[in-house]
Amino acid sequence: MKISDIALEKIKEFEGLRTEAYRCPGGVLTIGYGHTGGDVREGDRISEYYATELLREDVAKVAREVERMQVARTQGQFDALVSFAFNVGAERLRRSRLVSKIRNGGTFREIKAEFKRWVYAGGRKLPGLERRREWEAERFLEKAPLRLPPLGGGKPAGMIKKL
Repeated sequence: MKISDIALEKIKEFEGLRTEAYRCPGGVLTIGYGHTGGDVREGDRISEYYATELLREDVAKVAREVERMQVARTQGQFDALVSFAFNVGAERLRRSRLVSKIRNGGTFREIKAEFKRWVYAGGRKLPGLERRREWEAERFLEKAPLRLPPLGGGKPAGMIKKL
């Protein structure tokens, strides 16, 4: 699966464009639309065009990781999980209760609650992360089947109730 243009634009909106390197609320050196890594140095500058290209590359890497988890059943679920993993890291997503709830047939309410737990950076609750998690939860749940059975078979945890 490939991330949708809708999700890519939302990631750009959530990350915001910063043309000079800065430390994000989590203390990580960042540039462009949330690009991190060893190639980012204090004082670096970037154009909007190059920031978008880096974002596309970074998101493609995260999307491959999310695909390997085999937990997204719809485009909306894939978009939400890629956005989430881009923000917190694919490994943290893989080990999260969120993925566990998805794999084990959690209710919509449980899954939405798991998204909403991830709104802190540097020990502070951030309104920007609250907005992002709200969008991710809604995107994950749109066009979802009435029942979300566990992955790999088994009995569902219960009927999924729309909030």
